[in-house]
Amino acid sequence: MAWASFIFCLSMPTFGPHRSGRLLVLGLRPAYWRLSWRTFGLLHIVLRKLAHVTEYAILALLLNAGAGDGEQMGWRPRRAALRIAAASAYSLSDELHQRFAPGRHCSILDFGIDTFGASLAMLAPYLKSKPWRGLRVPVPQR
Repeated sequence: MAWASFIFCLSMPTFGPHRSGRLLVLGLRPAYWRLSWRTFGLLHIVLRKLAHVTEYAILALLLNAGAGDGEQMGWRPRRAALRIAAASAYSLSDELHQRFAPGRHCSILDFGIDTFGASLAMLAPYLKSKPWRGLRVPVPQR
């Protein structure tokens, strides 16, 4: 719930593109980087989209860890799909919230990026379970 509240706060007008752009300028200033406006704009967009991926990856992992269903946290495709769906639904509600927040806008692209982040995060339990552990790969002999 705390992470979902944090995401909600980031959707407020005070954390819009203008604010993050100013923060990026302040972050680059000590390094004395001189970027063209085009390069700066591209860097700004990429960092904002990576923030979306990260926010929803963390949300999906927290949903998975807080399942409380008594099972081990190994790979379960149904569980992963439900966590992705829950994070995706929250993303949709967050985008709708932004539609009514001054200075923000609703974006289907951001919704897709958020869902991608949640999906990417659900690879962690899959990779941790190592379903390929018992597989033997034949090695060609000469």
